Amino acid sequence: MFFYSDSNRTSFFDLSSFVQPTVESFENAQSMNWFPPNKVIIQGITEYQATFCAVQMKAYGTDIVAGISPGYGGTEVSGIPVFDLVEQVQTQVDPIDISLIFVDSFQVLDAAKEAIAAGIRRLIIFTPRVPPLDTIELIKRARETNTLILGPGSHGIVIPQQVWLGDLQPQFYQPGTVGLITSSRHLCYEVAAELNAAHLGQSVVVSLGNDRIIGSNLPHWLSVLNEDSHTEVIVFIGQQINEIEQITAYSKNHGYDKPIIFYLAGLKAPQEKVYRDAITIISNHLSASIPVVNRDRQTTSKLKKIGIKVAKKPSEIPLLIEKALST
Repeated sequence: MFFYSDSNRTSFFDLSSFVQPTVESFENAQSMNWFPPNKVIIQGITEYQATFCAVQMKAYGTDIVAGISPGYGGTEVSGIPVFDLVEQVQTQVDPIDISLIFVDSFQVLDAAKEAIAAGIRRLIIFTPRVPPLDTIELIKRARETNTLILGPGSHGIVIPQQVWLGDLQPQFYQPGTVGLITSSRHLCYEVAAELNAAHLGQSVVVSLGNDRIIGSNLPHWLSVLNEDSHTEVIVFIGQQINEIEQITAYSKNHGYDKPIIFYLAGLKAPQEKVYRDAITIISNHLSASIPVVNRDRQTTSKLKKIGIKVAKKPSEIPLLIEKALST
């Protein structure tokens, strides 16, 4: 887990188990500074998405010093010099603070290990669907070297009007005190629009990633934002039921000092039956669809017991925030 610091703001990161989400002690965590100046490289810069993001981030002010793409060394992408290897960049730029990784999913492990070997301690992996065993090996290596891994499948980080790393478009966010943690880029835009309309800006916006195994996960970021002096309330935008269990476990094991608002997309969708395909029905010796419990009621009950507010639609989030901050 990670965050950033300046003269007035300091937060931390740690990496916990990829199997059972836990939050480790912050006593030995490395402080991270996300404010400029930070030297950034892009691994896989010749990929279409990477090139598109590089041009936008550079225009915004992100200090992208080089791109890495084997076989393209000596060329340029929109004025950004391209090298074959990360270590070649070190001969001209040292130190490198952050690497943004866009390479093919089966190349992510090698690219990340190359960056770690070069001394880069903050990696944001945008590539989705990385082989699970590769991610597990990478997380182990990251622990050994005290390296941040955000992703795989992340869309990056935005600190409104200050930091842009990734493809979360910064024009959708305004400075404020609401920390946004999300697993969906588009839902994050929708929630931010509701917050901005209510004059509730954001302190930081973090995209965790959509892979089943990720580096810095929800419990990590809950701890980070709970410690951040410029964040007054935390909003998590989720898409999976297991994220409820992560929040519940975090609150029981560690507690929290700031209001947490949970928005789970699709919570109000009809849930009377789960319609399965024919193969699943036959293989389970079923002749009809599988009845399920009322997820809406079950979810709300679990979270209310630990004092977390549940928003059933984005428009409810500003009201819940204002209510929480007024108490």
